[in-house]
Amino acid sequence: MQDGFVRLAAASAAVTVADPAANAEKILARIEQAEAQRVNLLVLPELCVTGYTCGDLFYSDLLLEQAEAQLLRLRDATKGLYPVVVLGVPLRAASKLYNCAAVLHDGRILGVVPKTVLPNYGEFYEKRQFASGGSCRVRALELGGESVPFGTELLFCSAALPEFTFGVEICEDAWAPEPPSKRLCLGGAMIIANPSASDEVIGKPEYRRTLISATSGRNICGYVYANAAPEESTQDLIFSAHHLISENGALLAEHRPFAPEEVLTLTELDLFRLRSERHHNTSFAGAPGGDALQPVVFDQSLRETPLSRAFPRHPFVPSDDAELADRAEMILTMQSAALKKRIQHTRCKTAVVGISGGLDSTLALLVMVRAMDLLDRPRSDLLAVTMPCFGTTARTKSNAVRLCELLGVQVRTVDITASVRQHFKDIGHDETVTNVTFENAQARERTQVLMDLANDANGIVVGTGDLSELALGWATYNGDHMSMYGVNASVPKTLVRYLVRHEAARAPEALRAVLEDILDTPVSPELLPADKAGEMTQKTEDLVGPYELHDFFLYYMLRFGARPRKLFRLVRTAYAGQYDDATLLHWLETFTRRFFAQQFKRSCLPDGVKIGTVTLSPRGDWRMPSDASSAVWLAEIDAMKQQLK
Repeated sequence: MQDGFVRLAAASAAVTVADPAANAEKILARIEQAEAQRVNLLVLPELCVTGYTCGDLFYSDLLLEQAEAQLLRLRDATKGLYPVVVLGVPLRAASKLYNCAAVLHDGRILGVVPKTVLPNYGEFYEKRQFASGGSCRVRALELGGESVPFGTELLFCSAALPEFTFGVEICEDAWAPEPPSKRLCLGGAMIIANPSASDEVIGKPEYRRTLISATSGRNICGYVYANAAPEESTQDLIFSAHHLISENGALLAEHRPFAPEEVLTLTELDLFRLRSERHHNTSFAGAPGGDALQPVVFDQSLRETPLSRAFPRHPFVPSDDAELADRAEMILTMQSAALKKRIQHTRCKTAVVGISGGLDSTLALLVMVRAMDLLDRPRSDLLAVTMPCFGTTARTKSNAVRLCELLGVQVRTVDITASVRQHFKDIGHDETVTNVTFENAQARERTQVLMDLANDANGIVVGTGDLSELALGWATYNGDHMSMYGVNASVPKTLVRYLVRHEAARAPEALRAVLEDILDTPVSPELLPADKAGEMTQKTEDLVGPYELHDFFLYYMLRFGARPRKLFRLVRTAYAGQYDDATLLHWLETFTRRFFAQQFKRSCLPDGVKIGTVTLSPRGDWRMPSDASSAVWLAEIDAMKQQLK
C-alpha cells in the first residue's frame, strides 16, 4: 500500500430470499475469502442480507428484526479481520424503512448510507416499501446498543492512507442525472462503492459497463459495482452477478453476467495515480458545501498490496490488434492534418526532410506524403535528402533512396563527408578522435544542408525526432534537434515502430518489402564509422538502453507522477522474467539522469503536434527549468540499488 495501491473486490452472495440467517452465512464466506486475498475493500450487493426481491415482505417486522440481528452478527464476525465490507441491508429510522448500505470493519459498524434515488418505474417499485435517504434528517442509528453514523453525506476515511477515502451510492443512485457520487468525489472520495441489484435485460450489460466506466472517468475515481446474483427470486426478473471495477474511465475487472462465481472479482486500484490526475486536472475542484460531508475514520493497518492487475509493457501501444489499427490510422491522420495546416499557412512550395533509412525519418516521410495527398498536391513537391557520411551503411542508404522512389517524392543525395572533413580542419579536430564533436559535427552539417535546401526551394524542414529521443535528449542540439515543424514530437519510439508497420501492411508489395527491411534495421544514428564489412557499429539501445523500458518510465512518470520506487515496482511487474532487478535499476537511473540533464533541449523545441496524453512541449504539457536537480530522484534509486547488494 506504500505505493498507493489498494485491493478492491466485488462479489455476490447466493441469497435465499427472506432468510437473513442463511444469507449471513454466505456473506461471511465472502468476507473470509476477502480476508484470505488481503482485500482492503469488499463490496457486496444491495439488500443481500435479506435478498432484494422480498417485495411486500419488507413490511414484516420479523424479517426486519432478523435482518438487523444478522447485521450485528456479521459486525461481530469481522472482529480482527482486515477488509472493510460494504453490504446491503434494510434498516428502519424514524418509522421509515430505508434501503441501506452498512459499512463494517474490525467488529464495528462504521456507518450506514441510505439509498437516495428510488426507482419506481418499469419492474421497480421501491417507493412502495422504502423512503429516500435524501430527505431523511436522522443522523445516527442505534444498532446493537451503539450509535452509528447514518446519512448520505458519509465519507469513510483510512487513518493510515488519506487517499483511501470512499463514499457509497446504491444501484439506481448511479443511474440518476445527479448521482451522489459527484458530490462525494468532489468532497474527497477517491473510491465509490455501489451495492446494486440491477436485473438483466438484453443490452443492459453494455450500458452498465459504459455507465460505470464513464462515472469513474468523470469523477476521476475508482468505482466498485457489486450486483445481485441469479439466486434472487426469478418470479419476474433475473439477476446476473455482473460485477465491475473501474479506474478513471478504464475497466479493470469484470465478472461477466451469469458466469460461474467461485472467486472474488478483484483488482488493485492505484490511488496515487488518481491523486495525480486530480492534481493535474484544474476542472476538478472541491465542491461547494463539500465540508458538509461527514468523515468516518477507520484504522486499517498498511500492508504492501500484492499486484494481480496487469501493466502493459508498451503502455503507448494498444494490445488489441483492431484497436491498434484504428489508433495507428488516427495518429497518422492527426500528424498529416497538422502538417497540412502548417504547409498551407506558410504557403511553402515544398517540404524537405532528411531521410536516413531509419524508423523516425521513414514515419515522417509517410506523414508528409499523406499531407500532400490531403492538399491534392503532387508528391514531387516533397524533397527527401539522404546525406551519407562516415557511418552510413549501404543498407540504410539504399532503403532511403528506394523508399523515396516508391513513394513518388524527389530524392537527392548530398554526401557531407568532404564538408565535415573541412569543418574538422577549420576547428582543428583530429578525425581519428571519434568523440562527441566527431558525431555532432555530422548532425549539424546535415541540418545546415536541409535548412539551406529548404530556403533555396521556398520550403520548410520537417523534423523527424520522436518523443523518446526528446525525453532522453538523444538528439544533437541545433542539429537533428531543430526543424520548422516536428511531426513525430509526441510519438514515442515504441509507437513509431507500430505506425510504420501499419503502413507496411497496407502498402503495395515493393513498398512493403522496403518498409519491413527498415523495421528490421537496428536503431542507430550512424555517426561512427562502419566496420570493415560495411556494417553499423553504433546501436542506440546498446548505449542508452532499451526504448521499451524508457517509454515505460516516461509514460508512468509523466502521465501519473510515479516516483522511482513505484516505477521500479511497476516495471518489475510488467517485465518479470525478461530483465533482472539490477538491469532495470540501471536503465531507470540512466533515464532519470538524462531526462533531467537534457531539459535544455526541450525548452526550445520547434512546433509539433500533440498526439497523446504524454508530450514534452514547453508550450504545452511539460514546463520544467533546464537547471532542475535530479538529486532527490537519484537518491531514491540509489537506495534501491543498495538494497539489492
